[in-house]
Amino acid sequence: MDDLFDSSLNLEDTHYKEGYDEGHSHGLVAGKEEARQVGLKVGFEIGEELGFYRGCVDIWTSAVRLDPTCFSSRAKTIVGQMEELIEKYPLMDPENVQVQEIMDSLRVKFKMVCSSLHVKLEYSGYPKSSTEANDIQF
Repeated sequence: MDDLFDSSLNLEDTHYKEGYDEGHSHGLVAGKEEARQVGLKVGFEIGEELGFYRGCVDIWTSAVRLDPTCFSSRAKTIVGQMEELIEKYPLMDPENVQVQEIMDSLRVKFKMVCSSLHVKLEYSGYPKSSTEANDIQF
């Protein structure tokens, strides 16, 4: 007789536990999908920024090859350091602790080169909307 009433008294707890377990398993699935989407987006943005710096370094290196006196020795040194940082970036190991350090160093060195060359150049990222894309001037 006790068992009959126990199951009735514990009905709320049973439903609560079932709901919690169902919500937890659904949350795990949804969380993994959301994490994948965020990882893809952030990875793309980092790759895009690295590509921007790689392009700048390539242009500056080509300019120095054509005319070795076009940049100061300080600017040439910083461009070389940027190239080393880009080469050192762990593309296949995003959990490497150096990732953020390298990106911060690249950003600082980029600003240093731009300042040294008296150029106003900045990485502003890929346009997020079609109106921003239309605002780009060539």
